[in-house]
Amino acid sequence: MSQTASYFATTAKGMELILADELEQIGGTQVKAAAGGVYFDGDMEMALRVCLWSRLANRVLLPLARYSAQTPEQLYAGALKIDWSKHFDVSQTFAIDASIRRSKINHSRYAEQVIKDAIVDQFKELTDERPNVQREQPDIRINAYINEDKAILSLDLSGDSLHRRHYRAESVEAPLKENLAAAILIRAGWPKIAAEGGALYDPMCGSGTLLTEAAMMAGDIAPGLLREYYGFLAWKQFSPAIWQRLIKEAEYRREKGLDKIPPIMGSDISIKNAGIAKANIKAANLVWHVKAVSLPLSKVSPDETWTAGLFVVNPPYGERLGEIKQLEPLYQEVGSILKARFNGWQASVFTGNTELAFNIPLKSHKSYQLFNGAIPCKLFNFSVTPERHFEGQHASQQQYLGDNLKKALLPTPGEWSEGATMLANRLRKNIKKLKPWINNNNIHCYRLYDADLPEYALAIDIYQGEKKWVHVQEYEAPKTIDEAKSIQRLRDALAVMPEVLGIPSKQLSLKIRRRQKGSTQYEKQGTDGGFHEIQEGNARFLVNFKDYLDTGLFLDHRPIRQWIGENASGKQFLNLFAYTGAATVHAALGGATTSTTVDMSKTYLDWAKNNFELNNLNLDKHQLVRANCMEWLNKAIEEQKKYELIFIDPPTFSNSKRMENVFDIQRDHVELINNAAKLLSKKGTLIFSTNFRKFKLDEAALKGLKVENISRKTLSKDFERNPKIHYCWMLSIKH
Repeated sequence: MSQTASYFATTAKGMELILADELEQIGGTQVKAAAGGVYFDGDMEMALRVCLWSRLANRVLLPLARYSAQTPEQLYAGALKIDWSKHFDVSQTFAIDASIRRSKINHSRYAEQVIKDAIVDQFKELTDERPNVQREQPDIRINAYINEDKAILSLDLSGDSLHRRHYRAESVEAPLKENLAAAILIRAGWPKIAAEGGALYDPMCGSGTLLTEAAMMAGDIAPGLLREYYGFLAWKQFSPAIWQRLIKEAEYRREKGLDKIPPIMGSDISIKNAGIAKANIKAANLVWHVKAVSLPLSKVSPDETWTAGLFVVNPPYGERLGEIKQLEPLYQEVGSILKARFNGWQASVFTGNTELAFNIPLKSHKSYQLFNGAIPCKLFNFSVTPERHFEGQHASQQQYLGDNLKKALLPTPGEWSEGATMLANRLRKNIKKLKPWINNNNIHCYRLYDADLPEYALAIDIYQGEKKWVHVQEYEAPKTIDEAKSIQRLRDALAVMPEVLGIPSKQLSLKIRRRQKGSTQYEKQGTDGGFHEIQEGNARFLVNFKDYLDTGLFLDHRPIRQWIGENASGKQFLNLFAYTGAATVHAALGGATTSTTVDMSKTYLDWAKNNFELNNLNLDKHQLVRANCMEWLNKAIEEQKKYELIFIDPPTFSNSKRMENVFDIQRDHVELINNAAKLLSKKGTLIFSTNFRKFKLDEAALKGLKVENISRKTLSKDFERNPKIHYCWMLSIKH
């Protein structure tokens, strides 16, 4: 197969563009990035070269057929048309990997079985024998991708994910994938730094993946050189002569490149981790070029003989509040060490928690979005020079201001600016306007102000419990707004709110979404912290103003929860993406016979359990399930579960480690709603809501469902100024 063919190299989300650059450098033509990978053209040698040399790809696929597959019969017929005897024979093993998006065929294992049957039947017709299926390292691996009822069947030339370089003798908990480490280094500018002789230091090296990938890049070492298994090795059209020539070329380049590797060193406070890193470096045959030691962060420093290079680190992210709080000093220490000991270096910090990254007292000049599995992460690049330093302690992007606010930020009423007076008057006007509605409807928690004045881009929410709490969120100001003006307006708001709203400053929490610096910076402060009990109708909930991004109660969904409570009597209720279970509490108090509350977060489910107990609800009748909602739905369909009332309020994107794939509400809502509708009783009701402002419901794809847009009906008086706060639909089965 010397002629040119078209291929598709898969990769992780966020890495498509740099993979496209890499494929062009390797020699691919007609290179085009797409979601989840890159198309490219080339001959067999080019395809094999990509398998050997790509640092970023997961798999290299050779498409064999594209066809419509709305039914199992069509899927079978399309697979049967391929002459499989051109690719392998009956004595060889094979395996099929299927992935499906928005298709009538919605079970990947079933699709794999159908395609397998077609292949086996073809061989039995030709030879009266059948090839065997082998899941692990088959001779031939076939990839099936079914999207919107269109199937693409491809040969997987890589056979196994190319990120597996086979130098990882041992591993630490949650290690970086090798191709993600390579992407981090490329985005950090390491190839150029290494070419100029700059050193590399990783102070939290874990299993040494960044160190090893950095050495392989600097030494022109093919990432696939240690692999013994590829999907093309048993392929009938494979040319061993071409492959041996590529291997010899790679070995020659490695020998020449080893002398070019600059100093590369990593350290880890864990003796065990440092030992694992050493073992992996040895397995990669780089023991003379990369060093790993056990060393606390406080002792980290570069050798005085090194040329300033790249300081790169993948610190822990933290999932729970306690973990995040404990990690803030760690990020601050990273910044302090950079300023004190790595002046003149470039630094890159890769983290899944951008809030923590803003504890580093340096100005980032570039950031990139990448994904560690399903976790959205960012790579922050810094130049460690005095002019990039922040004066004083650097504040987190999300801060809470309370009793100990700097006096400079709290001018007395007599010193209010004209803008502060204007804001105070608007707050008083809103209080007067909302008061009758609040009293007549027994409202305890509500939005008082939502960027009513363009100059004061704040959302101000009131929570009335044993005390009155004021929760303030500052919307990110446009880049065209002068930072000094933005800070002054925030000072105005802080000046007027305690007095106008009649609260001490410790009962005010403020989430700031802007970096602060110099004398204008706010120190991170605490409110009283912890959980506080509030009332909503006949339900009681625990809210938290300090410890989480959201308080535990979405105020704009109050009317939806109220409707659920009024219509749940005698019904089985399902709450998907349930957050802290507030909707379920209303359903249970409204007389739901049973309920199922599904969320992937243990933190939120524990919170929901506390909400249930606060309302004296019998947990025997109200089940809490920790699961990926999409996977749980498939299982519930198989078990033929039925519900008379279903509420779905999914996130725009999922950022959970427990999800294999990233959840995208716009892309995945049809599959989500259609699957949930399979659990709906004949006369049942499904409520679907989203806060994604650019969301478009694909009503045409929701076949068999009656759809009613109730967005306007679910807006209460305190949110009527912002009709796009959420979208909401009521769905039922057409009769």
